[in-house]
Amino acid sequence: MTIEYEWRGDFDNTALNALHADGFGHPVARTDWRERLERHSLGWVCARESGSLVGFINVVWDGGAHAFILDTVIAQHHQRRGVGRALVTAAAHEARAAKCEWLHVDFEEHLRPFYFDACGFKKTTGRLIAL
Repeated sequence: MTIEYEWRGDFDNTALNALHADGFGHPVARTDWRERLERHSLGWVCARESGSLVGFINVVWDGGAHAFILDTVIAQHHQRRGVGRALVTAAAHEARAAKCEWLHVDFEEHLRPFYFDACGFKKTTGRLIAL
């Protein structure tokens, strides 16, 4: 399996919506990812195998020291093969290149081993308000 990773890689909304549906196990949505990313993101990383989108991560930021990863998704048939870790590594590299000092992530409890063990995130005292 040869996966290529590209910062701010080109994609179409149909392919990204299909990847989200596959990776998260929900129906295909009609999200306008292009518009959303152009408005809110520092950048994103696309993972492709033979030209097909198999992974994606979004990096949003505050315009200063803090970057946040969102929408990390891997096609089901590529999960647990290092694609997610490579996406996070690429996202961290690019956030560092943009002079960010911190990379944040929120995740569901079942993803703790991935983010803490595989990717090296540390526990913080951050909190959350559900809106």
